[in-house]
Amino acid sequence: VQVMKTIHTAHGGKLSVSRVLSGQLADAAELYLSNGESAKVSGIYKMLGKDQLKLASAKTGDTVALGKLDNVKTGQTLSSVKGGSKPLVTLEPPQPVFAFALRPKERKDEVKMSAAIQRLAEEDPSLSLRHNQDSAETVLSGHGEMHLRVVRERLEGKNQIPVEGHAPAVPYRETIRKPAQQRGRHKKQSGGHGQFGDVVIEIKPLPRGTGFQFTDTITGGVVPKTYIQSVETGIRDYLKSGPLGFPVVDVAVNLSDGSYHAVDSSDMAFQMAAKLAMKEGMAACSPVLLEPVMKVEIVTPSDATSKIIALIPQRRGQILGYDARPDWPGWDVVEATMPQAEIGDLIIELRSATAGVASYRAAFDHMAELTGRLADEAMNASGKAA
Repeated sequence: VQVMKTIHTAHGGKLSVSRVLSGQLADAAELYLSNGESAKVSGIYKMLGKDQLKLASAKTGDTVALGKLDNVKTGQTLSSVKGGSKPLVTLEPPQPVFAFALRPKERKDEVKMSAAIQRLAEEDPSLSLRHNQDSAETVLSGHGEMHLRVVRERLEGKNQIPVEGHAPAVPYRETIRKPAQQRGRHKKQSGGHGQFGDVVIEIKPLPRGTGFQFTDTITGGVVPKTYIQSVETGIRDYLKSGPLGFPVVDVAVNLSDGSYHAVDSSDMAFQMAAKLAMKEGMAACSPVLLEPVMKVEIVTPSDATSKIIALIPQRRGQILGYDARPDWPGWDVVEATMPQAEIGDLIIELRSATAGVASYRAAFDHMAELTGRLADEAMNASGKAA
């Protein structure tokens, strides 16, 4: 049995529309996936428009809907013999080219919306759902604006969940251009044991894509080893949001000096001292915004290639080259790099320029500095202080 489509009905729940490839299938039969998991058939139905006719069995060649196969997805195959199911070649859905960040208009509908989108994604494998941890957004991706508009209408109509949609947030980062040394001292006395932590750190920029590095060159025990980890924890916590309001990357921090108090020093005191040192030191390191740049591969009819090449620089893109698409006479492949911020509605313009037939694929390539007016606009759009 091969599952060709998944649907969810108001009263019948999940139904797996399947074709019986060989043998005979009876209701309540135990079936097995290729990975060994079992699934029990709970109802065999013939679909007649909106109606369902329950059957006792199905034979080779029949297309029927099987009930309650909760752990089975579209494209999978099942067999009545454990280990007898072999995965068949299936068509992979194209990469999504358009995305919405969705949220319910009322907070109480968050769980309901998430469950409804999961059901829609089961029914339509070309939909992609992910949670952006940076922006706390639920991002739904598909094949175009109309595709996602239909999904939104189904959420609001069939599922009765009013939602709001907007362009997903761009995952900006920030880094520094020059080094600095900074002392951070956290001292607090409020009766009884106080709080004391004192650190000196050296902050340096790293090559793009390196990430974060922490070292210490403490000598003489001026900062006990038990608190060095606390300093690193405080630094990492600060790096979640730097001077510009974005996560900090490609920075090295060295703990070079400090002091402690035998009674008042603690894990939390040294974390606070490290955060203070980072806050003051980073401001002196010439922070700069970074934006993700994608490598884009555009497939277009040859007679529209010149339009596509003219379009790319308008979106701050850089053309890497273009060539005829192998085995596709009359088609070209244009390669370019383009900021992720410019790609959101790219498919709309591509299809407009090619009578709806162009497509593209994009993958992350590198991070690049963003300055001036564009940086100010990016920070304003993200709700960060410029």
